[in-house]
Amino acid sequence: MGKSIVITSGKGGVGKTTIVGNIGTGLASLGKSVALVDVDIGLRNLDLVLGLENRIVYNLMDVIDKTCKLSQALVKDKRFKDNLVLLPAAQTRLKEELKVEDLKWVVNDLKKKYDYVILDSPAGIEHGFRMSTLSSDEAIIVTTPEITAIRDADRVIGLLESMEIFDPQLIINRVKFDMVKKGEMIHWKDIEEILSIKVIGIVPEDPYITISTNIGEPAVLNDSSIGGRELKNIVRRLLGEDIPLTIYQEKESFIDKISNFFKREKKQ
Repeated sequence: MGKSIVITSGKGGVGKTTIVGNIGTGLASLGKSVALVDVDIGLRNLDLVLGLENRIVYNLMDVIDKTCKLSQALVKDKRFKDNLVLLPAAQTRLKEELKVEDLKWVVNDLKKKYDYVILDSPAGIEHGFRMSTLSSDEAIIVTTPEITAIRDADRVIGLLESMEIFDPQLIINRVKFDMVKKGEMIHWKDIEEILSIKVIGIVPEDPYITISTNIGEPAVLNDSSIGGRELKNIVRRLLGEDIPLTIYQEKESFIDKISNFFKREKKQ
């Protein structure tokens, strides 16, 4: 049996779906078989991140309604043969139509065939979040270094515990290390202390991640992308490798060099 992981955030707009696509792609690139399930009924974006939007015929609700077989609804990513598949969400159905027993059935069936089943939970803490969580073995929370996102992540942690999903892990996304250094952005250590959960990745702000999302080529496949490299490290940590968190240092600007020179001169 494989393992099911829900990736959630509470707050929308933190890059959760992009993280889901990259983690799934990263696992597949390392030889693991992966099924990604988009549980955001009514809104569908994971297919865009993977570049699979033109290949969708059936969706999650079609499987539940028995309009098609589960195997017919799975969209294969040709970059990884049979190692990476997507079960897309329905765009024209209501989220309330999804029942937890139905989603559990689909997830358990996928776990028989794939090493990892990763659920892309919709933003918020309502119906879709509950369905995704109750169908998963583990959880990863995505946040950004913003107080609103951190507070929502804290709320999600409490809800996960009430659903008996313990020891979730945290990914801090869109970190600007130059701002952290200047004290203008919340430090990742402070976020870890506030939320009291393990950080498995600090993804730096990287324009290429936006580009990769727009073209359907996950950044994890591009070693020249600093965000892509950290996403690959997250995948390797999920697989049990002991890889230290990467703290990227911004290059010192010319103005900073001059300012620091005069500061040193004053101390002398």
